[in-house]
Amino acid sequence: MNELATKYNPSEVEDKWYDYWMRHDLFKSAPDAREPYTIVIPPPNVTGVLHMGHMLNNTIQDILVRRARMTGKNALWVPGTDHASIATEAKVVAKLAEKGIQKSDLTREEFLKHAWDWTHQYGGIILQQLRKLGASCDWSRTAFTMDELRSKSVTKVFVDLYRRGLIYRGKRMVNWDPKAKTALSDIEVIYKEEHSKLYYLRYYIVGEDRYAVVATTRPETIMGDTAM
Repeated sequence: MNELATKYNPSEVEDKWYDYWMRHDLFKSAPDAREPYTIVIPPPNVTGVLHMGHMLNNTIQDILVRRARMTGKNALWVPGTDHASIATEAKVVAKLAEKGIQKSDLTREEFLKHAWDWTHQYGGIILQQLRKLGASCDWSRTAFTMDELRSKSVTKVFVDLYRRGLIYRGKRMVNWDPKAKTALSDIEVIYKEEHSKLYYLRYYIVGEDRYAVVATTRPETIMGDTAM
């Protein structure tokens, strides 16, 4: 009779049982007569590795999906990773800079190769970390937001929503990233209407007897108006 260890040794327990679960496909799911219960993991970005927020979030999801299995439901936890393109590009550009390579010196295809290399490297780490946590995902369904199937689905849905009049271009504040040279949405801005003053500033045009007039609600920014 084997005696139980007086101290918990994760290296003797976790890998052993996770390997057992994997060999017996205990987390795989296919449609059947049971009540379905599905969680699609909010995919972590491939810009790095998992952090404490992921640990908490994924632990809660794992508890819920395991409980659903134990109550007889057809439980499925779908794993995946997200491209987070702008953030990923910044990481790739920084990595290339360490090697003395400028993005502007690369063709689109060359840069995409570096981006995909980054994705495969860090996306793989994230999925392995989830396994190390004991996540009971159906790994056969692993998805990436930029893979061919997902890309086609996203395009189809956006086109369909646009044709139904559910997607439109609204007036929204954006932040310009001068380094990435792209507009970044700020979805957390809270909009409210208010009465304000409009200040008119006249710029004297050198060599001419006239002015260029600019109207602004924020005169404090005028010292930075280098465009004029």
